[in-house]
Amino acid sequence: MLSRLYAWLDSRLKLQPVKETLLDEPIPGGASWIYVFGSATLFLFLLQAITGVFLAVYYAPTPDHAYDSIRYIETQVLFGPFVRGLHHWGASAMVVAIGLHMLQVFLYGAYKPPREVMWMVGVLLLLLTMGFAFTGYLLPWDQNAYWATQVGINMVGSVPVVGTFLVKVMRGGDALGALTLSRFFAVHVLFLPAAIMALIALHMFILRRVGPAGPWSGGCERRCKPGDASLRQGRRAASPEERPPIEGRVHSSEPFYPRQVFMDAVVMLGVFGVVVALALFVPFPLTDKANPSDHSFIPVPEWYFLFYYQFLKYMEGPFLGPIATWVIPGAFIALLLALPFLDPHHERAPASRPLVIGVGVAFLVGVFVLIGLSLRDLQAMKRTDPAVAAGRALFERLQCTSCHRIHGEGGAIGPDLSYVGDHRDRDWLIKHFRDPQSTSPGSIMPKFPLKEQELNDLTAYMLSLRKGV
Repeated sequence: MLSRLYAWLDSRLKLQPVKETLLDEPIPGGASWIYVFGSATLFLFLLQAITGVFLAVYYAPTPDHAYDSIRYIETQVLFGPFVRGLHHWGASAMVVAIGLHMLQVFLYGAYKPPREVMWMVGVLLLLLTMGFAFTGYLLPWDQNAYWATQVGINMVGSVPVVGTFLVKVMRGGDALGALTLSRFFAVHVLFLPAAIMALIALHMFILRRVGPAGPWSGGCERRCKPGDASLRQGRRAASPEERPPIEGRVHSSEPFYPRQVFMDAVVMLGVFGVVVALALFVPFPLTDKANPSDHSFIPVPEWYFLFYYQFLKYMEGPFLGPIATWVIPGAFIALLLALPFLDPHHERAPASRPLVIGVGVAFLVGVFVLIGLSLRDLQAMKRTDPAVAAGRALFERLQCTSCHRIHGEGGAIGPDLSYVGDHRDRDWLIKHFRDPQSTSPGSIMPKFPLKEQELNDLTAYMLSLRKGV
């Protein structure tokens, strides 16, 4: 049945050349699990696009409603927390995937001629991915999102000459507000997707023109020019008689389908399973709604920005600050783009590139060390959950202390709440606050008209009242 359908479509749409282009591309050295990261990155981008579309259906990009719309997705929309979890953890997975893909290309020397342009497009794709992460971080409009974005925008302001102009463009004015959120939302859902899809198409086009690099021990670059008929004639590998004589080992090739397609599919399924598990079992809670007047709040960036966050701590001051915020990042991006021209020799084996490999290893070690130091500092930092602080303030505003005692302070009309978190769970507390009679028949506690956020904040405060805390 499927074969007949394909034959019918092929007779009308001429699908055979498309099939050959997509599935019969020769892979020097054969299929390998090391080549799966590019396909995994593309899969995760599609996952982000799909989940982002569903989130945008309910999201309202205004300071008055953005936070409440996320709360609504989390509490009222069917599968809302799951879809938001997929989007959040999918973003982290995409950063990991594109990082591993670039690391594999770097290790295999696949940025060397004739693939310089493909490498440069890959660097731009990495930058766009980080742009997705930065612009998307503001959209929930909670405290962490607001103040972390404020820090990022202030860093842009340190760029000489154009810094002030760039800050005004990003903010849409003199302060972070409605225009900022609107612009970040537009960039996140319109400009960046269009740019990244165009670059993905260009990346794939270049790959089809120059072909995969293959194993670093191969001699492809020495034995043939790009597009040489002996390597890429039709959709078949050249026979031994047709190949020009070369020195060293010659790798055979095999088409992209079926083995490489199978490997890519297995990895995509595995990645999706991990993201689904994280979305189901590791929630991503909101902090309180953004409060521009609360200058005491200390934002924590996402894990993939932690190394830079830690690096900035060691580069404070009027001289070191600008170096850390724009000189070093600008120089690093320029070096990445120029790498194929700084290392133009055709040898791709890591042993033949000790300086480049050594610099790459040193950079990775530095990044992981900085991430470790940042996690250590965050672990040692005493942080009060904003929801707990808001719940405590609400507890006092409602004058609950006139009836309930906490650690010896307050009235004794109602139960002592000093360690209520050890005896009651979240569901019971929420049900009790909505209707005290439903959980404690005969209770004299009145019903309080609490909003959803107030209900969650008060519950968070009650759950924090535990022994040893």
